[in-house]
Amino acid sequence: MISCKNLVRCYTLGSTPVYALDHLNLEIENGEFVAIMGPSGSGKSTLMNVLGLLDVPDSGSYALNGKPTENLSEEALSKLRSQSIGFIFQQFNLLKRTTALENVSLPLLYSDLAADGLPEELLRKVGLGERMDHKPNELSGGQQQRVAIARALVNRPRIILADEPTGNLDSKSQSEIMDLLSQLHAEGITVILVTHEEAIAQYANRIIRMRDGKIISDISQNEHKKHASSPQRLSPSLHERHSFSALKIYFNQAWLSLINNKLRSFLSVLGIFIGVAAVIAMLALGKGAQTAIEDRLASLGSNLLTLRMGSAQSMGVNLGAGATAKLTLPDNQSIQGLLNVKRTSPSVSGRVQVEAGNQNYSTQLIGTLPTYAEMRAAKPTLGRFFTSEEIDSRAKVVVIGVSVLKKLYGENSDNTYKNPVGDYIKLNRIRFQIIGVLPEKGATSFRDEDDVVMIPISTAMKRVLGKEFINSIDIEVSDPTAIDSVQSTVINLMMQRHRVDPKKNGTFEIRNLAEIQETLSATSKTMSLLLAIIASISLLVGGIGIMNIMLVSVTERTREIGLRKAIGATPKDILAQFLIESVVISSMGGVLGILLGCGITLLLGQIAGWAVAISPMALMLSFFFSASIGIGFGLWPARKAAQLNPIDALRYE
Repeated sequence: MISCKNLVRCYTLGSTPVYALDHLNLEIENGEFVAIMGPSGSGKSTLMNVLGLLDVPDSGSYALNGKPTENLSEEALSKLRSQSIGFIFQQFNLLKRTTALENVSLPLLYSDLAADGLPEELLRKVGLGERMDHKPNELSGGQQQRVAIARALVNRPRIILADEPTGNLDSKSQSEIMDLLSQLHAEGITVILVTHEEAIAQYANRIIRMRDGKIISDISQNEHKKHASSPQRLSPSLHERHSFSALKIYFNQAWLSLINNKLRSFLSVLGIFIGVAAVIAMLALGKGAQTAIEDRLASLGSNLLTLRMGSAQSMGVNLGAGATAKLTLPDNQSIQGLLNVKRTSPSVSGRVQVEAGNQNYSTQLIGTLPTYAEMRAAKPTLGRFFTSEEIDSRAKVVVIGVSVLKKLYGENSDNTYKNPVGDYIKLNRIRFQIIGVLPEKGATSFRDEDDVVMIPISTAMKRVLGKEFINSIDIEVSDPTAIDSVQSTVINLMMQRHRVDPKKNGTFEIRNLAEIQETLSATSKTMSLLLAIIASISLLVGGIGIMNIMLVSVTERTREIGLRKAIGATPKDILAQFLIESVVISSMGGVLGILLGCGITLLLGQIAGWAVAISPMALMLSFFFSASIGIGFGLWPARKAAQLNPIDALRYE
């Protein structure tokens, strides 16, 4: 079963080589019970580790079941350990936060065997049928060693390797454990144990004594029984572990580890939790601001040009003989006849004093035509806009903004306001009847768009403001692609009508609202992106926190990693477990962060009154980004865990 030829294992202490195995030769047949003895430093534990495929000799050959092992990969060695070898450690090496049953079942996670019910059967066999749900700290030393023996048997190995199995036990427990090993030997399992005690060695049929890495004696105490056949393993499953079942196992192990280390898991989740919440809140604020800007821009109308007097006229510059360059109502009529001009709306503006009851304050007045309501999305929410007949008759009717309404009449307790249609107010002491209330457009730090009153342009010019000229003309273009041509045509027309020298640039100017909308939208998107980047920094900090916590976890659980590798876990298994732990942590943080971020966003919208908009795409991106953080920052600790040498990990203190 075991054949070792010229095994050499050398360690260097400073500059001095120390041979733990010095050209050692050994053969062990199937069914033997072998005790390896020797003083400390004789090499017996090193030999045990080499036989158990936990350590690799520097030179020589080792064949197990007739198959050479020196050129096998670590994954192949792990599989061979899982199929052929069961370990019983002196320190028991039980997982502290798992039950006896879970400890015994651990090797099955990395095996391709179907062994339903076997862990329970083995615990009953070793006398722990009523202690299956107890954790190691609730068991005596002898009971813990029994759990370790049951774990070593769960994969039905052909060889049991026991390293000082009674070293930490009292005499009664020693006797019980050795009787159990003798029983296993009698059932056909090859047992190899390392011990210092002569009384323990007497249970074996063959005693090998070592000194300085060499075998100095090899004595068979009595003729051992050779078994015609090896003990039967349980029927293997038809296939190796499927990727789905393996993934399920990894998730279960990751979740169990997180539950067993609640504080560490909470600290890991916290960084991602705060980061994702910040990203969600910042994106919602940015999106809300962008939506608010777009809504306000939409209220200005689409495909609009606004004709105004240029900077030269506003500064009082003389434009030449006969050139007044003041916009008039006939100018508006001439523009209406141009190609691709859908409609126009001239406007005149000024400040007026509004009086209603005991309220008296100054507001903006706009005199315009009925077309203004359609062009500027200003159809009243209450009442109506003025008509062409009222323009012709210079009627004293007014449409007021929401801010004016609230100022004059106040708000009700439920944030509603009075319907003022039909009431009378005074504009510069002239009595007007309210016929409508304009839609609410909101306010900026520069201007309140709702602090305005509108009256017919003829009434404004002749009765209230006393103006002969208009301030601007809004022009709606029927075809968006014709905006530039219409703009040029209008400027040329005005220059001709007012006999202005074509060289006098700047006499008239046209503002393209589409360009303003595009600029503001781009600015809003940039601000949203900046907010998202700033918030993402906290996600990166959370990722670094996960990496640090996982590195600490790898250090804390080094012996556990060694144990898992000893019982059959491959580097891929260890890598997957720690990587999935990291992903589970970051995903939990992502989900909780999304909930907190949505809560903060809604709270800001309610309390501060800020415009917010939660985007489903932002939620998805935040979640997947947090999961990616777990993969990216968990990969290094996971690889570090996977690359640990089994024997070094088991010896880690």
